[in-house]
Amino acid sequence: MSLRTTLDFLLYEWLDVNQLQQRERFADHSQETFDAVLDTCERIAREKYAPFNRLVDTEEPRFDGEKVILPQATHDAQKAYAASGMLSAAQDYEIGGMQLPYTVEAAANTFFAMASVSMGSGLLTVGNANLLMAHGSELQKKVFALNEFSGRWSGTMCLSEPQAGSSLSDVMTRATPDGAAFQQDPLGARYRLKGNKMWISAGEHELTENIIHLVLAKIPGPDGKLIPGVKGISLFIVPKKMVNTEGQLTGVRNDVALAGLNHKCGWRGTTNTLLNFGEGKFKVSTDNTDSDGSGAVGYLVGEPGRGLGYMFHMMNEARIGVGLAATMLGMAGYEASLEYAKNRPQGRPVAGGSQKVVKDAAQAQVRIIEHADIKRMLLAQKSYCEGALALELYCAKLVDEQHTGTAVNADEARLLLEVLTPIAKSWPSEWCLEANSLAIQIHGGYGYTRDFPVEQYWRDNRLNMIHEGTHGIQGMDLLGRKVLMEEGRGVKLLAARMMATAQKAQALSDLADDAKALTSALQKVIQATQSAWSTGQPQEALANAVPYLQAFGHLVLAWIWLDVSASCRGEASAQQTGRQAAAKYFYRYELPKIDAWLNVVSNRDMTCANLSEEAF
Repeated sequence: MSLRTTLDFLLYEWLDVNQLQQRERFADHSQETFDAVLDTCERIAREKYAPFNRLVDTEEPRFDGEKVILPQATHDAQKAYAASGMLSAAQDYEIGGMQLPYTVEAAANTFFAMASVSMGSGLLTVGNANLLMAHGSELQKKVFALNEFSGRWSGTMCLSEPQAGSSLSDVMTRATPDGAAFQQDPLGARYRLKGNKMWISAGEHELTENIIHLVLAKIPGPDGKLIPGVKGISLFIVPKKMVNTEGQLTGVRNDVALAGLNHKCGWRGTTNTLLNFGEGKFKVSTDNTDSDGSGAVGYLVGEPGRGLGYMFHMMNEARIGVGLAATMLGMAGYEASLEYAKNRPQGRPVAGGSQKVVKDAAQAQVRIIEHADIKRMLLAQKSYCEGALALELYCAKLVDEQHTGTAVNADEARLLLEVLTPIAKSWPSEWCLEANSLAIQIHGGYGYTRDFPVEQYWRDNRLNMIHEGTHGIQGMDLLGRKVLMEEGRGVKLLAARMMATAQKAQALSDLADDAKALTSALQKVIQATQSAWSTGQPQEALANAVPYLQAFGHLVLAWIWLDVSASCRGEASAQQTGRQAAAKYFYRYELPKIDAWLNVVSNRDMTCANLSEEAF
């Protein structure tokens, strides 16, 4: 079954995205326009991305002392993607967008993630521009965001520092006002930034005319000291090259310098950088006559001290993007191992009775897909990857609901997204990585060689468990914040949708047992949540946040699969049989795992948390 076949089913039969055309924002669209977008992206991914996936893995970015060198294929892919209009697909017609539903945009981007995830498809650029559209001034939107949507410029997010990865309260980059008239710059209150940022994806390259960095930094207090904690963090636009109010380059290089390239196990086609801001390599003159030109020029976004809140607009969007990238890498490995299993002869059928298993060496070898254990590994991959894809598209439709639904429906979508975002990011990052591991296993010894693509898929996917927050961070966000917010209303909304699915499935004879299993699993998760917080001690409640995240994620995927299965009611087909088998696999082999995870959560087990450092 092709990716396109799967997308068509999920979009048109399961999610019924054509209903969105009844809303004013999407009224100009039809299934034909949606299909045209999917066709275009599938073609570009096939022609400009997929043939070069191995190339960008082996020809890593390099710095020649002047600029970062990337393969020509990466330049061609970026141009083709920008020309397709996908960078501004969801934006208003007035600024060159298509007013495309985000659900369709997300589906269209799956082709690029599956073809070559590290060549990029504009995730950071779009997220950067969307943040500015939400929180920037009118001129910041015009000068920076619109040039990013057009593909003329690209964007980054600069959070981590060498000494502060996920602990953003410890960032040390400083931003000081640039002269007495710093607030009068039309592009925004102007500051000078000094500091270092680490792990900045796409932080330096020649793919676009300019790079727009969104940088978290702290403005010193009256005593010259940085304000502790996240409340002191502000957000700044720091262009690589200085621009004027018309969006034209001034010919002056901002003081943002590449300090080094990081070389990771995967995503090797993407430059990953250490950037120095304000080290003095480039002097930038402004109207501040007291300045010696040192420091990177940055323009404040919004209000001082609210930078992390603004950045979460981009981070939450990126978390769904990371989940989708992980999903598609898993899907790529699944398709590769399925093809291999259909063509690789190995072993013979077993025969004999209960006392002895016999293999007849005189018989011809069978293809490995005929072995039960190979089918198990293929079905596991299918259940992980297609289930994750359905989850990501469900979340994408919630985004459309939040932006275009009625007030009540929009608010419900907002809360559901709050609860589901940690799952949408973390679950595919773990289980689609496991799918890649199974794809290697199906290939046997060949799976570890570069003659086959599955080892690269695993290396690329391993990064997604770190991207945009580790499992530990996502688990604490879910159990420590999301299930508690607004007195648990988000979880209650999600539980109501699960129960509606279970009620619908209960009436179908082949799904009745699974409906009962989903209801039971939901009750177990709710009980574990209550038990975790029964003492009111965060140290005890959050000691097993990751097992809680895993169990909650499996519950969500079981619900997704049951809802998908209930939609497979049309004329019998191989595709329908495959989906139902993947759902059955998930209920038989995966959902039972939640008992072990929830046991330590409910008991507030402190085995890990209380072990002394010396005992390791």
